[in-house]
Amino acid sequence: MTNSRLVIAAILALLASVVILQNTGTVETRFRLLTTLLIGFAPGVLVTMIYGKQRKGNPRKSSS
Repeated sequence: MTNSRLVIAAILALLASVVILQNTGTVETRFRLLTTLLIGFAPGVLVTMIYGKQRKGNPRKSSS
């Protein structure tokens, strides 16, 4: 199983390298930092709230 993970990681690294090398041109970007932050943060909070309420009634067992 470790070898398959290594092969997958190598393939992903190779694909990422190809994409990076093909996209070397200059691009103008404009970020709205607060909006971007909220768009990324809000779903995380919602998922945590939903799954947090479900787990309160069913805590994980300790491994001791």
